[in-house]
Amino acid sequence: METKQTTLEAEETAPQKKSYRFVIILTALILVGGIWGFNKYNHGLHHEETDDAQIDANISPVIPRISGYVTEIRVKDNQNVKKGDTLIVLDNRDQLIKLEQAKAGLAGSQGSLVVANATTNASQASGITYEANISIVEAQIEEAKVNVWRANQDFARYENLIKDHSITQQEFEQASATKQKAERALAVLVAQKNAAQRQAKAAGQQTRATSVQTGVANANIKARQAEIANAELNLSYTVITAPTDGRVSKVNAQLGQFLQAGQSLFSIISTTEPWVVANFKETQLTRMKLGQKVLVHVDAYPDHEFEAKVASFSPATGARFALLPPDNASGNFVKVVQRLPVRIEFTQEKDHQFISELRPGMNVFVDVLLN
Repeated sequence: METKQTTLEAEETAPQKKSYRFVIILTALILVGGIWGFNKYNHGLHHEETDDAQIDANISPVIPRISGYVTEIRVKDNQNVKKGDTLIVLDNRDQLIKLEQAKAGLAGSQGSLVVANATTNASQASGITYEANISIVEAQIEEAKVNVWRANQDFARYENLIKDHSITQQEFEQASATKQKAERALAVLVAQKNAAQRQAKAAGQQTRATSVQTGVANANIKARQAEIANAELNLSYTVITAPTDGRVSKVNAQLGQFLQAGQSLFSIISTTEPWVVANFKETQLTRMKLGQKVLVHVDAYPDHEFEAKVASFSPATGARFALLPPDNASGNFVKVVQRLPVRIEFTQEKDHQFISELRPGMNVFVDVLLN
């Protein structure tokens, strides 16, 4: 009887224990869920998070500025380079010939300038000589005018005296000859002056013409100097150098290949200052501001937490920069929450060794601490 009673009591106690355990487990789950929910709610009040984010960096294309054949390739895929390092060398023989032609043209223009200057100096000297001759002739003309006046006066007196037979016919003829001689001398001097003036005018015109030639020669010299500068610049373009520090992508060039000016060969990805582009929903931007602290978790380094800050907001949503942006004015409209790219920059110097290993396109998780 005692055994049956003990068994009956055990059967009645077992459901009570199971019920008690269930209540404890349910209470624990509710408590844990409540704590987790409260923490998530509290965290959501002070944080904005997204995993729609990637590493980005400056990508500089390597593009030849002139056409030419490849003679040397000095880099390999994924190689680190410094700004100014030689990447590719093109055949420069055509540019060297053009440079020599430009130098020869400059020498010819400089010779033309020397000739023009010499002609100008000679014309100026002739002009000065003619001006001096004109001055001398003018002085002689003034003297000749005085002689003509005196001869006219003497002739008039002798003409009156010959009427009274006070002088001989010989003396009268001598006075007349003196008068004619003085007049002819004056006429010769006037003619000489006119000829000197014409010569001086011609010399002046020649001087102006040679001055124009000098200006043309100077202009030609400047043109030849510009051609030399252009030839030297094109010669320097035969050596393609790295535009920035970084890592080379796949090198799309072969020895002997003819490259066209403006042809994109490969890119150099900067490894010094990468940043994060996080695409936040527009509903998450209400309390986000510039300068807010950001915690960044990179999938490639799950055990390291990067510190950063909000640097800038995109002027438009990502959809507006798409190849075919949506046009809500056509078709049926369905409201879709848009995402806005936000630039996030790293701030900690201690993260430099990790930052230099980040690659554009890596996935990251960002957590913005709201003020």
